[in-house]
Amino acid sequence: MATTSDIRNGLCIKYNNDIYKITEFLHVKPGKGPAFVRTKMKSVTNGKVLDNTFSAGHKIEDVRVETHKFQFLYHDGEFYHFMNEEDYTQIRLLEAALDRPDLMKEGQIVTVIINTEDNMPLSVEMPASVVLEVTHTEPGVKGNTATNASKPATVETGAEVSVPLFINEGDKIKIETEKGTYKERVKE
Repeated sequence: MATTSDIRNGLCIKYNNDIYKITEFLHVKPGKGPAFVRTKMKSVTNGKVLDNTFSAGHKIEDVRVETHKFQFLYHDGEFYHFMNEEDYTQIRLLEAALDRPDLMKEGQIVTVIINTEDNMPLSVEMPASVVLEVTHTEPGVKGNTATNASKPATVETGAEVSVPLFINEGDKIKIETEKGTYKERVKE
């Protein structure tokens, strides 16, 4: 059993007969009244996001997990297939278990969180950023770059990202996976 002081991003807990992963948390100590922890949790079974507030010292049941490196192989409709880097076993996961499946490229290495009680995969953690090639975007108009203007661009995985006007088709860009936002252009 853990308490609210153990809450951190990525912690998996049992709550309402389901397993949730903490995605955001904030310890709040108001001037008047007891302290509490405000959390945003994502269900690892169906992807539902839940906002919840725990009072300070509240007991929570944590889930013991292991992390393993897996390589993303392919996806066939609703399932995404991964291969373990150590023993070459393969698993498949529903799209709901993935945070940003539209930014995953075949062959990419991800971290899979596995429940140690039943060896079931719970969720997939992407790297902090990925480098993808822009496959389609409208050309920028010369002279419109004085402001922080942006335009939509489609990358090689099919995801759409808002990019600055100077980005062209064929450019490689770094995308922050947590928010799905453009970070920088990558020169090779």
